[in-house]
Amino acid sequence: MDITAIINRCIEKALSRVRLAFRARLTRITTAGGVQLAQLGGVEGETLQEAEVFQQYGVTSVPPDGAMAIVLPLGGCTSHGVVIATEHSQYRIKGLKPGEVAIYTDEGASIVLKKGKVVEVTCDDYHVECKRFSVTASERADVDTPTLSTSKQLIAQGVITGKGGMSITGGNGITATSLTVNGIKIESHKHNTPDGMSDGPLNG
Repeated sequence: MDITAIINRCIEKALSRVRLAFRARLTRITTAGGVQLAQLGGVEGETLQEAEVFQQYGVTSVPPDGAMAIVLPLGGCTSHGVVIATEHSQYRIKGLKPGEVAIYTDEGASIVLKKGKVVEVTCDDYHVECKRFSVTASERADVDTPTLSTSKQLIAQGVITGKGGMSITGGNGITATSLTVNGIKIESHKHNTPDGMSDGPLNG
């Protein structure tokens, strides 16, 4: 009797009952709970119900139907499988260079960290909600838009320069300690009158 052969057959028999990680396709996902639960179709034709979808802390996403998934059967048991990775070739951003990183959706919104320390954001609407918002641009900041508006006060610590004129309506007009228009200081400007030079502008 070959003891080694018997032991090998026993090991092979035991291992044959242990399922390794496998590919599946996501058909439905539930996001209401603390951990997302997915329904998947396996490569062997079986259907997995309520498989937990594990993701990294601080980052979450809801894969669309049809996404490919890698399922890891805990303890080698298919019914205890958990999803450890998902991918959807239709929506994945292609052509990235080595080292670049992207976050994207199936609608085309994306944030791409590109070579050269460039951050590229693509979307239709961009919303930021916070108590304080600070931007430091050591060289310059450009805004290419037909309209730039603020709901309340706008404060400039330096000179305001305009090339298309200025239109102000409502409120109390312009309040300034010094105002120069076409090279003339308004606060000290006087006019020649039949009675001599006029006084400077009056307050109020």
